[in-house]
Amino acid sequence: MKPVVTIEPNWQLCSDCAVRASAVCSSLDAVELREFEHLGRRVHFSSGETVFSEEDITTSFYNLFEGVMRLYKLLPDGRRQIVGFALPGDFLGMNISGRHNFSADAIGAVTVCQFAKAPFGRFIEDRLHLLRRINELAIRELNQARDHMVLLGRRSADEKVAAFLLGWRERLVSLKGASDTVPLPMSRQDIADYLGLTIETVSRTFTKLERHGVIEIIHGGISLLDPAKVEALAAA
Repeated sequence: MKPVVTIEPNWQLCSDCAVRASAVCSSLDAVELREFEHLGRRVHFSSGETVFSEEDITTSFYNLFEGVMRLYKLLPDGRRQIVGFALPGDFLGMNISGRHNFSADAIGAVTVCQFAKAPFGRFIEDRLHLLRRINELAIRELNQARDHMVLLGRRSADEKVAAFLLGWRERLVSLKGASDTVPLPMSRQDIADYLGLTIETVSRTFTKLERHGVIEIIHGGISLLDPAKVEALAAA
């Protein structure tokens, strides 16, 4: 199924953008923003649809406007390793090789601002402030990748799940504010594939943490009943 593409009036693309403060375009002034508006279009994807695939030639860049995406690589034996989850404001698609080095699927309904590679490249050439902003986002992505490598290391299932919950809550703060209620739009299988665990282990760990009064499993997520305990587990 092909995504439903809607090209909205240009003034709606950037001027009223809810995620502009955290997006790649946050460094642009009003004049640049008006020019930038003509480069992009909003594309809507239904749950489970592929935004781009690993090894495809990069023809576009994507700024996530609404929703959550799973980012993953397929291993030679067919297993899936989720390398991250994208949130509104994340900028995806830039790479050195000219091909996407992972795949991106929609978790629930997703809207992206899509920018064709060539005109976007011309736009950023003489704008050092925009290049610096892109570099900041790349460094943030690198730090997240390093944190993920540590998470996949020699840690127990309890420690991995606790670290994931705290890390995800921290990423949501800029979008939803601080809260001990943590929405989890991804499936238990997604979490397992991100943490290098089986779905059975993830489910048992959630149940164990709930039984011990550390979390409460609620519809669409969890509530942290004992944040200090979760932090202690994550720091172990």
